[in-house]
Amino acid sequence: MTTRRYNSPRRASAAAATRQAILDSAQALFLARGYTEVTVGEIAEAAGVAVPTVYSSAGNKPSILRALLEPVLTDPAVADTLAAIEVSDDPRALIDLTAEGTRLTHERHWDLVFELFYRNPPGEPAVKAVLDRGADSYVQILTAVADRLGALDALRPGIGREEAADLLIFYLGPHAWMTLVGERAWSFERAQAWMARSAGRALLAEA
Repeated sequence: MTTRRYNSPRRASAAAATRQAILDSAQALFLARGYTEVTVGEIAEAAGVAVPTVYSSAGNKPSILRALLEPVLTDPAVADTLAAIEVSDDPRALIDLTAEGTRLTHERHWDLVFELFYRNPPGEPAVKAVLDRGADSYVQILTAVADRLGALDALRPGIGREEAADLLIFYLGPHAWMTLVGERAWSFERAQAWMARSAGRALLAEA
């Protein structure tokens, strides 16, 4: 006799809620005390669950950290920006769209990105691999912008694809946001406007 497993929507919803409570509690503790100072037991206590439940629902500490980082890497602003630059024929608008897209991604996840991964990076090899994936994705997006500007014949004379991508990373990359917003306390609006304006001046033939 074959026993069919019964999947209750209510049970699945409860499991998802438990996992989210664990992730929320872990994020709050990591931000308050630093990743290395927090134990799985403390995460369990803060989430109101048993330690085995943490492991079965969210995994160990590196797994929890990777889960917290995943929404940053899959933020819809990335896909929206790529879709917008593919159809735009205005070089200045391309840079403005890119500045806005990178701003939205950072702003939505600022506490996690700046406080945890920039100011006090965890140093977990498994997490570093995820961060490296995010960095590679960022470079690919800005390279796509450079390619689009090149296709529109909008770059300054002498600036090729690789240099254009380098300049976009310099003006619109993560460290620009960390420096201006995080360390120099600029508003996101001010930083976005300056980045877009400066990138345009450096890259565009008609800047």
